[in-house]
Amino acid sequence: MKSSLTDPTAGPTQAATSTTSRNTPTRTINAGGVKFAYRELGPRGGVPLVFLHHLTAVLDDWDPRVIDGIAAERHVITFDNRGVGASSGSVPHTIDEMAADAVTFIRALGHDQVDLLGFSLGGGVAQVIALEHPELVRKAILAGTGPAGGGGIDEVTKIAVMAYIKAALTLRDPRHFLFFPRTPEGKRAATDYMARLKERTEDRDKRISPRAMRAQLKAIRAAGVQAPHDLGKIRQPVLVANGDHDVMVASEHSADMARRLPNAKLVIYPNSGHGGIFQYHRQFVPEVLGFLAS
Repeated sequence: MKSSLTDPTAGPTQAATSTTSRNTPTRTINAGGVKFAYRELGPRGGVPLVFLHHLTAVLDDWDPRVIDGIAAERHVITFDNRGVGASSGSVPHTIDEMAADAVTFIRALGHDQVDLLGFSLGGGVAQVIALEHPELVRKAILAGTGPAGGGGIDEVTKIAVMAYIKAALTLRDPRHFLFFPRTPEGKRAATDYMARLKERTEDRDKRISPRAMRAQLKAIRAAGVQAPHDLGKIRQPVLVANGDHDVMVASEHSADMARRLPNAKLVIYPNSGHGGIFQYHRQFVPEVLGFLAS
């Protein structure tokens, strides 16, 4: 497979830099007929942690406190999968194809083994990668996500539509309603989270297109009604994390996955929802770093 980097000095052996999520450059790599947009930060060397994102998200939608906190000790890679943000092509209609594209991207960067952090839709992608390419995955973190065939996952479209209506009526981002509980604590967490997402002011990513969002929703619905995966085949250590009241992917799915995964640890954050790892970033970041180092 041929690949080309826009910056020939960039790559997995580059020395550690002082960049943060605010200023790390956006690069591209061509692989499998797709131009993938990505960012790297943190010390190079060892096994990198690849982030896999949620429905509608682009590079700028990762919480800077999570990215920078983990990148203080680990090599972090974030990217737009096919058809998302600044990456070329069209979003696939299945999570299996999204996983295949992610593997193409990872291998194009020259990595033979990675850790994965999959949030929401990205958690589904991470599960498929671990199942289909076990040699590629050392450890995995599954946050705010559920298993294939999980009850209610195919209802995400209805939940998202209602949140978008509420957002339009209140002039807020839909994630106020999708990621955080409508309690005083949850509302404060939502406001803080949305403010953090605006900290990067230059070289921002392209927003996802409506067409790409529809394709992602189709993939999520298909995963929700398909036959369950045999999660017992995932032998790698897995950290499962969520809030205790996730309105997008029921928190019960996190407990279910942790039971079915042979080597899993479950962390549930109280009084939080789908974005529990962002609401509790001060607890989540050291949890991740400890898990990856163990």
